Amino acid sequence: MKNESQPDRKTEQTERVGELLARPAWNAERKALRACLLAGGLVETVKWGQLCYMHETRNVAIIFAMKASCGIGFFKGALLSDPAGQLVKQGPNSQAMREFRFTDLAQIEAAQADIRALILEAIAVESAGLKVAFAQKQALVLPPELTSRFDADPAFERAFCALTPGRQRGYVLHFTGAKQSATRAARIEKYRSRILAGKGIVDRE
Repeated sequence: MKNESQPDRKTEQTERVGELLARPAWNAERKALRACLLAGGLVETVKWGQLCYMHETRNVAIIFAMKASCGIGFFKGALLSDPAGQLVKQGPNSQAMREFRFTDLAQIEAAQADIRALILEAIAVESAGLKVAFAQKQALVLPPELTSRFDADPAFERAFCALTPGRQRGYVLHFTGAKQSATRAARIEKYRSRILAGKGIVDRE
């Protein structure tokens, strides 16, 4: 029996979308990008605190807003043809995600045809079941501080190896991001309990 005290999920989702659309920063730009994504037949939802767009049950794109720019992030953007070279990596370690960034509404309006073409291609990628080859995951280089810790703590090594490749990579990137060996060792010790619990670096408690 439905609990009437619980908010209807669809209503709650609509309210969350409305809250995001009401934000003053990048307001007109966000709405223009949203219109393009909805015109492509994608399903709108909210994930990671942002407007996210899905094809059937799979994530296709997300609207992001940063201090200097806003735009659309394509989850499998690395597979898109992008003949004009408009897509950029989300960060230096990004493998799949690619972003189409804008700094004002005029840029979005001028790029309407390109935006819609990329959306249609992104949907086609999902429909075809294409996957990004995460080469760096297969060639993960562990820092010496971590391998030394494994030698002294086999249970810790087993727990790390049991993590998904993405979680392993997230930890390694964080550990190796420190320049000093002592800092790397401290980071490893800090996250040991999370690794033993099977959690990723950004997973909720």
